[in-house]
Amino acid sequence: MYRTRNLPNTRIDVADALRGIAVAGIILYHSVEHFDIFTKKPILYTLPCDQLVGDVLAWLLSGKMYGIFAMLFGLSFFIMNDNQQQKHRNFSGRFAWRMCLLFVFGVINVTFYDGDILMLYAVYGLLLIPISYLPSRAVWCIIALLAIQPVELFCLLTGTTIDHTTLFEMYNKTISLHEDGTFWENALNNLRYGFELNLRFNVFSGRLTQLLCLFILGMQLGRHRFFYNEGRNLRLWHTILGVSAVVVIVLSITGLGDLSPWLTPIYNLFILIMITSAVVSAWYAYEGVRNALRHLCFFGRMSLTNYLLQSIIGSFIFCGYGLACYRLLGTTYAVLVGAAIVIALYAFGRYWFKSHPRGPLEGLWRKLTWI
Repeated sequence: MYRTRNLPNTRIDVADALRGIAVAGIILYHSVEHFDIFTKKPILYTLPCDQLVGDVLAWLLSGKMYGIFAMLFGLSFFIMNDNQQQKHRNFSGRFAWRMCLLFVFGVINVTFYDGDILMLYAVYGLLLIPISYLPSRAVWCIIALLAIQPVELFCLLTGTTIDHTTLFEMYNKTISLHEDGTFWENALNNLRYGFELNLRFNVFSGRLTQLLCLFILGMQLGRHRFFYNEGRNLRLWHTILGVSAVVVIVLSITGLGDLSPWLTPIYNLFILIMITSAVVSAWYAYEGVRNALRHLCFFGRMSLTNYLLQSIIGSFIFCGYGLACYRLLGTTYAVLVGAAIVIALYAFGRYWFKSHPRGPLEGLWRKLTWI
């Protein structure tokens, strides 16, 4: 059974910066996808570079930013849980209540944006409670099992196929409402199908086990204090960066072929690890990088607020009940809109933190957690 080492859990600035990068990346890629509106209608304003921009951002952001977000979620759980253990308090019940609150935030969010992740994260988060009691050796075994994509590997070895017809039918209905429905029609549809839609998409994309893997990995990295510049941690991050970069290069050159359903999520996982290790390595190795990325720390500290606000703003911009930009803007122009959303939220965050220690929803979530 795991027990605290009674070491101080000081604020990890590089984790806040990573969280800020992840949220900004999520906003940009949501804009590429027109906030889940994959229309078949002609788009009025396009550029020759749209395909290239879309491909590059898909490789760099799609699935990776959510994964970093999930890993840091696990890290936050460890810090809160370990702090309570040091005070000889059991955090399990309190954290379960905290996940119930997160699920409520997710219900609010899915009203505006059908691609909400908060409800799924709340469910995954509950699984951290029993796993947190296990010794590190057992936890590493669970991480390794989840990292090899057991569902996709089983399907590959046995020839089993998963029927995704229902997923595509739900997507078609939802996209049609995004294009032509009223806000209330969209809201009711999202509330009815949003959770199931995202769960089915996680199965389809290979994220079902991978996100849980990253939740647990974040907790485990917290246990071993990897995000602190202690001992040989920086050397370990350099090694992880080198190994992950080699794996990414090899898989990029050789291609995934017939093993694509199994290897694609693993390939994305190594890209995610490469991005994370590059940021952490550069943060501790170079003061200039550290100074540049510090501007993203407070952006990451209000990630929940930013995530909900981007759903409201982005859906209004792209959905038919708002500005209907899904049929106006090609990929490059949509990315510029996403960048504008990021800048607007950044400006709001700078103003907010002048007089508040936490973001609006972060402060509310904390108060309700400890009510």
